[in-house]
Amino acid sequence: MALPSSAVGRSTDMPLQRPTLPNVQTGIVTLALVAAILLSFTIWNGYGTQQTVLYGIGFLLGYTLFHARFGFTSAFRRLLSVGQGAGLRSHMLMLAVASTLFAPILASGFSFFGNEPTASVSPVGVSLVVGALLFGIGMQLGGGCASGTLYAVGGGSSSVLFTLFGFITGSVIGAWHWDFWTNHTPSLPPFSLAENTGLGYGGALVVQLVAFAAVAWLTLWIAKKRRPPAMKPLPSADGWKRIIRGAWPLWGAAILLAVLNAATLLVRGQPWGITSAFALWGSKIASYLGIDVTQWAYWSGERGAPLEASVLADATSVMNFGIILGAMLASAASGAFVLRKLRGKVVTASLIGGLIMGYGARLAYGCNIGAFFSGIASFSLHGWVWVIMALIGTYIGLLFRPWFGLSNPKPDDSVC
Repeated sequence: MALPSSAVGRSTDMPLQRPTLPNVQTGIVTLALVAAILLSFTIWNGYGTQQTVLYGIGFLLGYTLFHARFGFTSAFRRLLSVGQGAGLRSHMLMLAVASTLFAPILASGFSFFGNEPTASVSPVGVSLVVGALLFGIGMQLGGGCASGTLYAVGGGSSSVLFTLFGFITGSVIGAWHWDFWTNHTPSLPPFSLAENTGLGYGGALVVQLVAFAAVAWLTLWIAKKRRPPAMKPLPSADGWKRIIRGAWPLWGAAILLAVLNAATLLVRGQPWGITSAFALWGSKIASYLGIDVTQWAYWSGERGAPLEASVLADATSVMNFGIILGAMLASAASGAFVLRKLRGKVVTASLIGGLIMGYGARLAYGCNIGAFFSGIASFSLHGWVWVIMALIGTYIGLLFRPWFGLSNPKPDDSVC
């Protein structure tokens, strides 16, 4: 099966008309606000200020992700299918801002709650390569990455509920197999561009900024060669109302996501991550069903402590809950919260994609957020390896999408 031809595409010379913005879904807005406030009070009352602040950051992340429809899956798909690199350029902007903010935080060791900030730096080995490759395939079948899955759930996407179920299940299986992949396959030690090269954080920042600029330039060069279709405009209000209703520009969301990730590092002492919570949720369920997950190497030592505590005591979990509710509020305010009837093939693809992503994320020390975004912002080599392998996996995933009735962008589309 071949991908769509890279023959010269059709560019849009006239400005594309922005679709009409639907009415506010008042009932869903009320439900999202009430749920968000109640959960916030529960977290603050039982787990303190730090955990509540992290929940609030998660809420803002979800709100931002949905408003901009900021995705990794679609950005990779558009780039490889038709050469549309606007999404990847927004990633480079996000990484540039995040790296600039992370560098002084990590260099100084400053944080708000006394936890010394720790960079997200992981080994580079077979586990990472296989996991990232699988994650790239799974993204294209599951209809979203880790962050995309959460904000799509909050936005009312029916199919992504199956992706989330598969994601959690795959994460548990990955935790079960974690010892083999991380301890019994070839691997190099963690490598920081700042601390293992003698460059320091200032020098590493310069190197990464040059790399981000080079990637952005490459996407423009590809676009010049392939003439991709224009990005479809999303419904949006005008003026200040756009903050509440409708689409945000990708560049604005990229900057805000970088700032919020830096805030996470300052508050939590660790950068933003998502998928470790899926492994925790699924393992708790497995324990309830009689499976002794404490015997797995993944849950040995300090990592096993969350199994005995409430999920509200887990920072990643409360941020994930915040993402879902923040996206729910944003989608309802824009009139976009809609549950749709699903086709069997789409459900199957969502389950398979979620399983592959969950498994891959455990092998690769994270997902598009924990490994790609936070890894590169932390100056870790593993983040760069992750994105290369995820792009290769994306190409493979695009070949499988038509098997499940899922379409890929084509060069002669008027928009993509």
